[in-house]
Amino acid sequence: MNYLENLFYKASSLTLLAFCFSTTLDAQGIKSLSGVNTPQDDMNPVWIGDNTLLFSRAFHPDNIGGISDSGDIWMTQKSDSGDWLPAVHRADLSTDGYDFALGLEDLLTLLVYHSGGEKFGIFQYSKFGKDWNFLRKVNMPDIDKLSGQITGRVVLGGDVIFLSGEAADSEGNEDIYVSEKLGTIDWSTPENVGLTVNSKGQEMSPFYDLQSKRLFFSSNMQEGTQGKDILIAKKLGNTWMSWSKPVIWTQLSSAGSEVSVTFINEDEVVWTSTQNSDGFADLLTFDQPVQLVIPAEFETADFIAEQNTPTSPKTEAVKTEDLTSPAVAAGGVPMIASQTKIDEEPIQWFVVDAKNKKLVQFSLLWKQDGNQHELAGSSILLSSELNKEGVKEIKVTSPGYFPQVVLLNDIQVWQPTVVLMTKAESGNIVLLDKVNFKRGTSELEGEDTKASLSELASFLKENPDLKLRIHGHTDNAGDPSLNKALSLQRAGSVRDFLVEQGASFENIRISGWGGTRPFASNATEAGKAKNRRVELEVEQ
Repeated sequence: MNYLENLFYKASSLTLLAFCFSTTLDAQGIKSLSGVNTPQDDMNPVWIGDNTLLFSRAFHPDNIGGISDSGDIWMTQKSDSGDWLPAVHRADLSTDGYDFALGLEDLLTLLVYHSGGEKFGIFQYSKFGKDWNFLRKVNMPDIDKLSGQITGRVVLGGDVIFLSGEAADSEGNEDIYVSEKLGTIDWSTPENVGLTVNSKGQEMSPFYDLQSKRLFFSSNMQEGTQGKDILIAKKLGNTWMSWSKPVIWTQLSSAGSEVSVTFINEDEVVWTSTQNSDGFADLLTFDQPVQLVIPAEFETADFIAEQNTPTSPKTEAVKTEDLTSPAVAAGGVPMIASQTKIDEEPIQWFVVDAKNKKLVQFSLLWKQDGNQHELAGSSILLSSELNKEGVKEIKVTSPGYFPQVVLLNDIQVWQPTVVLMTKAESGNIVLLDKVNFKRGTSELEGEDTKASLSELASFLKENPDLKLRIHGHTDNAGDPSLNKALSLQRAGSVRDFLVEQGASFENIRISGWGGTRPFASNATEAGKAKNRRVELEVEQ
């Protein structure tokens, strides 16, 4: 089964997921939260009391940004019988970008991170009954300079926030930072907690327990980690720069990747885990209450705390070539071995059927040095290596689906790149969004237009039985009869080009609709631009 397809079915069977876990976890018994997990990415669990758990869910069709939305906030509650109720989408706490809850600043104020639409940064929401009402944005200098996969948690009491992200002073990729409250909405600039905690890899999802002075976080490059594991370090001094040597919380360790943890009470914990370091996360807990075996003994770091400050000279972040040289497949294809530790995440793909949202098997094709290369979609690729080789775009193909071309500049480095595939079956419509015309004419314009139609012609030659109709559309400006004629002429120009490239004339029909079938509102220029389009419909 395809790598991502395997991930897609993760929530349907606990056996599949538990297979990856260590003997320790198997013996204690773990379970996926009933009513919560989905085939999408379920992450960032935050317990806020009142039997309520908030978490982020990525790539779900009900998210505000749809299936390409990298994370909306969802909520589940624990019933009196101990069952987790079906998750509910919290649109009042979400945007069309990446959102996660940091936790309660006080009993009535929730802090939420947003990076979508008009909201970017950390915001306060005030509780009113069962709803959360937007209050205001907090002031945290340089929060906009954190990049990568940002996560975090407010410390109990609401005076400290731990964040993870990548900045100019990061040791590797994401590092852990801390910010202290200065006033009602004012916070200090996030400060790197130093080299004892932060490594040349990723440190993520920090949670600090004020009472025990323990920092729980996820890392993929601390000693002994497999994928990403939950580690614990203890604060040793009066500053946020002095920590013990981190140790792995073996009770939660698996061959997969653990990324965040939240405590329900002293005997119950919820955490996230994946089947491997690039998989989609599930929310997990123990099947029965177990004694949490949290390390109590901590060793002092190998160097003194005074050296562990952001102002001290730090080692340079490790580069890919400093570790193990990337493996190279036949033909010079840039790849890396799956076990190699690197300072860059491999490209991740989320390729789905646009209609039913099911993951599909796929392959990747691109041109390099005049030659075409093809790999299975589960192959490991680095964006930086492809850039170095001059690759500009990658074509995603799947049997029975129209191919999609993704520009390398549009590929997401720190989250899966979402590709919607349209099946070549009757009734399905494909927007030819790269097809452009000279203004007011039916003449094709631009190399991108010709390249896009050439790809389509190749697909039609490979599928000679397909019968299609090209639909031309305009906005509503001008004379309706002229618009209809222009739209028909443009559809004809597309057909003529496809036929010149070898597609069958008899299998392609054309229609011109003018401005009678708007896709968006004609009240704005942006809407009119969307309405000036050419579509392909599969008729048979």
